[in-house]
Amino acid sequence: MNGTHLSTDITIVGAGLVGLSAALAANQAGYEVILVDHQMPPPPPDIPTEWDQRIYAISPKNAEWLMRLGAWQLLDTNRITKLQAMEIWGDATSVPLRLEAEDVNADSLGFIVEESALRHALMQRLQTSGVQTIYGETCAAVDAGARQAILRLNNHSVIESHLLLAADGANSWVRRQLGISVQEKNYHQTAIVANFFTEKSHGDIARQWFTQDANGHVGIMAWLPLPENKVSIVWSVSTQYAETLLKLDADEFTHQVMAVGNAMLGKFKLMNAPAAFPLALKKAAQMTSRSVVLIGDAAHRIHPMAGQGVNLGFRDVIDLMQTLTGKHQYQSISDAGLLAHYVRMRKADLLNMTTLTNGLYHLFDSQNEMLKKVRNSGLMATNQSVVKKMLVANAVAL
Repeated sequence: MNGTHLSTDITIVGAGLVGLSAALAANQAGYEVILVDHQMPPPPPDIPTEWDQRIYAISPKNAEWLMRLGAWQLLDTNRITKLQAMEIWGDATSVPLRLEAEDVNADSLGFIVEESALRHALMQRLQTSGVQTIYGETCAAVDAGARQAILRLNNHSVIESHLLLAADGANSWVRRQLGISVQEKNYHQTAIVANFFTEKSHGDIARQWFTQDANGHVGIMAWLPLPENKVSIVWSVSTQYAETLLKLDADEFTHQVMAVGNAMLGKFKLMNAPAAFPLALKKAAQMTSRSVVLIGDAAHRIHPMAGQGVNLGFRDVIDLMQTLTGKHQYQSISDAGLLAHYVRMRKADLLNMTTLTNGLYHLFDSQNEMLKKVRNSGLMATNQSVVKKMLVANAVAL
């Protein structure tokens, strides 16, 4: 397709979970869509045996939305865990805060799903949707006009569209090309992810511990339940401590993981070598620039403690499609007022989640004795209060 000149309603750059779902949602809303990604799509998986280390907790509402897109029902139900409860320990509490779906008469708190499985389901659905895809071609330049976005590829092809969605991740090429600055806060933490077989049943319960290392730095250990006796862990620790942990042999690393959780699920057996990635809070200075909208990690990246990163990205798409389908007949989809309305819709959700994750990080990272008492007594008190039901209701409503 070298030198091809294409026109469409919406161009999407980035074929991750958010970009793929945006392409499906826009197509379902009646728009012509072209999806571009510099990488070739991964081949369809054979019958999977190993478990993906990239695990997401998908909220019930987002699962329903993915069902409406026709992707959720393509997933293997034997590799999905329906989350029934979550237990959270402070760094000095013996009784966890327990959040249960039944507290608000909900069917579940969410679903634990492998990234690769969800991506493959979205791609399967995309293949039958009529969306045009351009894989393996690198973007060369982007021009965001008031009514039109022009994307140029390295093969000299040009794509003109009324709206361009940047879904190309935390290091977004589109965002950089448009000169949109990023407010960034380095947590000086690394997240270590790994999967384990467990001796005891997890009971479909996610467990999370706030800890402090010898230097007083906050650590967050999460055990996410996989089907049968398996868990996926996300262990956020100081980058210095992460380097030490990643040098341990399999047995010693496993012992350290068990110790944080007081071995409550018995003995663990490591399924695959741990992987790691740095953590930072990122927020684009603006979510829109004329005819371009940033979505997903291109617009915002939060601490993984709340498990809301991909859910926030899906909600970007949901709110954007609601905004576009609600416009009046003669209004352009790149209309400044329309996109300003979308930004206002997203503002409260993003502010709440960023404040929650960043605030919790600093609350547990503090060495102040008064704050230590507040954070641990607060968790215990919440077990007995109406706040608990509010937390569960908010989690289910996401």
